Amino acid sequence: MPTKQSLLRPGRLARDERESGPRSPSSALTLTASLLGFALICLDASVVNVALPAIGSSLDAGMSGLQWVVDAYTLAFAALMLSTGAFSDRAGASRAYALGTTVFTLASVACGLAGNLPTLIGARVVQGVAAAVVLPASLALVRQAYTDPARRARAVALWAAGGSAAVALGPVAGGALTTAWDWRGIFFVNLPVGALILALLLRAPRSERRPAPLDLPGQVTAVLALTALAFAVIEGGTAGWAAGAVAVVAAIAFLRIEARTPHPVVPLGLFRDRTVVATVAAGAAVSVAFYSMVFVFSLFFQQVQGRSALAAGLTFLPMTGLIAVTNVVAGKLAGRHGPRLPMLVGQGLAVAGLLGLLYVDAGTPTALVAVLLVPMALGCALTVPPLTAAMMDAVPAERAGLAAGMLNAARQVSGGLGIAVFGALVSDGFVGGMRLSLAISAALLVVTFALSCRLAGRPAR
Repeated sequence: MPTKQSLLRPGRLARDERESGPRSPSSALTLTASLLGFALICLDASVVNVALPAIGSSLDAGMSGLQWVVDAYTLAFAALMLSTGAFSDRAGASRAYALGTTVFTLASVACGLAGNLPTLIGARVVQGVAAAVVLPASLALVRQAYTDPARRARAVALWAAGGSAAVALGPVAGGALTTAWDWRGIFFVNLPVGALILALLLRAPRSERRPAPLDLPGQVTAVLALTALAFAVIEGGTAGWAAGAVAVVAAIAFLRIEARTPHPVVPLGLFRDRTVVATVAAGAAVSVAFYSMVFVFSLFFQQVQGRSALAAGLTFLPMTGLIAVTNVVAGKLAGRHGPRLPMLVGQGLAVAGLLGLLYVDAGTPTALVAVLLVPMALGCALTVPPLTAAMMDAVPAERAGLAAGMLNAARQVSGGLGIAVFGALVSDGFVGGMRLSLAISAALLVVTFALSCRLAGRPAR
């Protein structure tokens, strides 16, 4: 559920930077290239879910393998997002964007050509790494292309809308491509889009390089901790316990490094503010509910109800089609009433939607399930823009970009770990595991609802 506020790049976007050169006819082409790249990486976060049963059948993959197909991308994307804003500054946005797009496109081809599951998972990791580079660089290019604040605001709004549209179309596109072609089509379709982006970049002005500190020890320990934790949840057994121990050690090392380094990727001092704690927790809970339920119900429609990939994708259209509109409404509500009210309404609606889905079983009509998914999705979409606004208001202006990146990374990581946990639950009995997953998601949102109640109210503005 990307929004303009929630996807600000981690790095130096908060500062009052000087864009190079006046506006030129290439501005529209630069915006188009940036929007296409952002939409592409958002699409790949959701398009694969509906194709999972076909991938499992083709590559003889079990539930844990399908979880890795999703989480290999999500975790690499989320963990590296903490540092790629600084990398974009150091390399120059245009160079970083071209590099990220090229690697992402080649990795997509490798995914489509994968003859076995390990190859596909490895290519998905590379996709995630490249996506983490593309996101901050794409927004930096938009800012660079438009020097007039009003035109830049409209351009950034279009950029954000492209991501929202891609998330909404992901399940439908995945179902259509899998049905009409093959699961490999969801990856091969990235090739012409990537080529078009690189062609458009030829008209974009070259970005200047800027010094930006990198916290490499913190980044490495963060990746190690998250990967080990996901492995422990997905694989289980003796290897899982060993991975869990590695995750604990890496997490402790990460916290020690972040407490001592002068330029941490996650400034721990920010968490002394209860608004930061509440917004990060709410963002994580919303991501667990939304992304994990798309994963679970994609499998439910096909493996339990026997629907085709296209029918499964179309079933998500009522809920995803309203997300972009709800994001806009939520932003206006936050501006008028402050962030607390829409956050509370959104989380309450999401909890109600999740509880309503507890009555779904194998015999529930698919059309009814599609309707029951809508309140959960709308509640999540209503929560994200105001919680992002609250986060931005709670941190100093010079740390706004870093805080936005930290929030977005927390959301992506939580969604990936939610898929790992809920995939393990449904593998032991689908409907029972699905209901337990719904109950856990609702419980998390009840906790964050209580935390959100403690946020200070704000007058209309």
